[in-house]
Amino acid sequence: MSLRWEPAVRAHAELGEGPTWDPAAGRLVWVDILSARVHTYDPSNGRRTVMATGQHVGAAKPRAGGGLVVNLRDGVGLYTAGGAFSWLLHDPVPGRRANDAAVAPDGALWAGTMRYDEETGGGTLTRVAADGTATAVLDAVTVSNGTGWSPDGRLMYYTDTPTRRIDVFDAGGAGPGGVSGRRPFAVVEPGAGWPDGLTVDAEGCVWVALWDGAALRRYTPDGRLDRVVDLPVRRPTACAFGGPDLRDLYVTSARGGLDAPHPLSGSLLVLPDAGHGLPGTPFAG
Repeated sequence: MSLRWEPAVRAHAELGEGPTWDPAAGRLVWVDILSARVHTYDPSNGRRTVMATGQHVGAAKPRAGGGLVVNLRDGVGLYTAGGAFSWLLHDPVPGRRANDAAVAPDGALWAGTMRYDEETGGGTLTRVAADGTATAVLDAVTVSNGTGWSPDGRLMYYTDTPTRRIDVFDAGGAGPGGVSGRRPFAVVEPGAGWPDGLTVDAEGCVWVALWDGAALRRYTPDGRLDRVVDLPVRRPTACAFGGPDLRDLYVTSARGGLDAPHPLSGSLLVLPDAGHGLPGTPFAG
């Protein structure tokens, strides 16, 4: 199956990340982490918005009651639909920032962090409930990245980028945050890039963006590589299905640190009719 890509939003994001479809608003939400901006894009009319967050923002996800939950440098914050801000979890750590995050099927936010200097083991993965209760799930990760769940919610996928692995956990167990049994699901070989953000489709396949690999990969539920999509940008960062029927695959990208970035580096790309995504869950808080 040959998939084509096209630019959805031409941008120069330093570190574009975290595409998320907001069905209530009919738009895609994504962030530029190091520019401290939250972007939205409505594919039906091309309308775009940009909101400054005041500090580096690793992810922005829709809330059940409207507005956004944001994974910020100093913790997890909430924006109302009208734009008012409040802290849900304020936990500043010098030298550390937020990175990717995801909302679990139960409405909790799984928020990742990393050190600015990418010190080994300096990051975390934390489950943040609707009331702000935080449960440390992993406390020695390096670059906390893609997190997603199988269609039945029984498995959780996770990437700590420098390990080159996508790992899988059993969800709903007795471990921290309700996950246990961590084990390798797929390994990205040297020279092919680094596994970054991921999404799970309706068939239970895992799509992952390859930082410095200029490609997306799809792995079947048994961990077999069955599709590679080459991209024009060297540093795709994450992917998510969007559109009214969740059939279009959106891809964020970065241009920071590249001596000669492609003209589309930092843009939001889209692969029309790439498959069928899973409906997302808004943050319950």
